[in-house]
Amino acid sequence: MKHNKTLRKGFSLIELLIVIVILGGLMAVVAPGLMDSQRKATRKTMCLSMNDLKKRFEMFSLDNGTYPDTEEGFKALLSNPDADKYPNYPVKPYLKKVAKDAWRTPFVYIKKGSDIEIISYAADKREGGDGWDKDILLSECNK
Repeated sequence: MKHNKTLRKGFSLIELLIVIVILGGLMAVVAPGLMDSQRKATRKTMCLSMNDLKKRFEMFSLDNGTYPDTEEGFKALLSNPDADKYPNYPVKPYLKKVAKDAWRTPFVYIKKGSDIEIISYAADKREGGDGWDKDILLSECNK
């Protein structure tokens, strides 16, 4: 006696669609949380980078008695902007290359009297912004 059994191999189209819908639903729930975590981590990393840059400016200030002017900015960490004004500038610069944020945009340096501010314009690369595009200020990182 012959048995005519058809062997079922693989998944049916309906089963595949159900799996895709389930995976899509999971992604819709999980993805926003992952994105928020990544954005928070990026902002924390920017704060760490800006604190490191501030230490380099503090070294400059200790050697030269003042922070560089706003116009001199980060260039003053790369090479001596004025040998007469900064006679104690070391042979090796304080920085090897222009400092950029996570969005590959140069940080902004502002001298504020006897203190400084370092700013990243964040993801939108423009001054201001809201939410995740809000500028990251060193002074706000250290609160």
